[in-house]
Amino acid sequence: MRKICVIGGSRYVGKLLVKRLQAAGHQVTVINRGSTPPPAGVEHLVVDRNDEAALSAALGSAAFDVVVDQVCYTPVQAAIAARAFSGRTRRYVMTSTIEVYDPATAALATVPHGSPVPEENVDPATWLVAMDLPWHDTAYLQAHYAEGKRQAEAVFTQHQGFDFAAVRSAHVLGGGAAEFTGRLAHYVERITHGREIAVHAEALPTVFLHYQELADLLGWAATATDATGPVNACSDGPLDVYELGAVIAARADREPVYRSVAAGEPASPFSFDRHYAMSNARAKNLGFSFSHSTDWLPGAVAEALDATATPAA
Repeated sequence: MRKICVIGGSRYVGKLLVKRLQAAGHQVTVINRGSTPPPAGVEHLVVDRNDEAALSAALGSAAFDVVVDQVCYTPVQAAIAARAFSGRTRRYVMTSTIEVYDPATAALATVPHGSPVPEENVDPATWLVAMDLPWHDTAYLQAHYAEGKRQAEAVFTQHQGFDFAAVRSAHVLGGGAAEFTGRLAHYVERITHGREIAVHAEALPTVFLHYQELADLLGWAATATDATGPVNACSDGPLDVYELGAVIAARADREPVYRSVAAGEPASPFSFDRHYAMSNARAKNLGFSFSHSTDWLPGAVAEALDATATPAA
C-alpha cells in the first residue's frame, strides 16, 4: 500500500485513476476545489491549487509516497506545487501532452515525416521558463497550452526536490459522454448527420490513447516504476483523420462528407498539416504494454454514437 495524492481526480481519466488506485489497496487523497466529491474512503482536501498559502495549510503535516498531478497547465502552478510538496513526497508524476511536440508552437528540432517523435525532442531540463507571462489570463493560456505544459515540466524537472516524471499523453478518446473535449463527438455528429468536415487534403497521422489505458499508465508511473523524465503515452497504430472517419462511418453506416482545406488553414480536430506523432518506445522499454488503436477505437466510437443519439420521442 502506498499513500498517493491525486491533484484533480474529479472527472474522466482522473476519476478512473482514483478508483483504480483505491481498488489496488492504496491510500488515496484527492485535492480539488470541491466541485465533485471522491469515492467513499478517499480523503478529500478542498482547496484551490493556485493559492499557495491555502494549499500548504490544507496539506498540514501530510506526506505522500507519490503525487499525481492531473491539472497542471502553467509554470506558475508547477512552482507552487513544487514548493508545497517539497519534503512531502519522494515522487511527482504530471500529466502532460503530445502538444509539447507541436512544431507550430515552438522552434523544435525537425523530425522526418513518418519518424515517431521521441521524448528527447523536448528536454524539460533545458527548457526556458518565463514566470512573468500572463499565465493567469484564460485566453492567453488557451492560446499557449503547449508552451504552458512545456514550462510546467521544466519547473518540476529543474526543481529537483523529488523524483519527477511527465506522462505525455496522446489524444485521449473513449467513455462516451464522459469524454468532455467533444472532439470524437464532433466527427460522430457530423458523419451521422451528413455534415461537412473540414480536413487538410494531405492530413498527417497522429496518435491516440484510450482513457482507461491512460489511467493504467498513470497508475503504473505512480506505483510500478521509478523512471524519471518525460514518457510518451500512445497506443500503437497512428491514424490520420480519414482513417478515423472511416471507423466512424463504418459504425454509423454513413459516408463522411469532407471539405479539403490547404495546409496552414484551420481544420477539424485531429486533422494535422504538420508531423508530431509520438514514439512510445521508452514506455515499452520500461515495461508498459500498449494496445493497438484498432483494438479499442470501434468501441469508443460506439459509445460516442450512443451518447450523441437523438432521444426517442
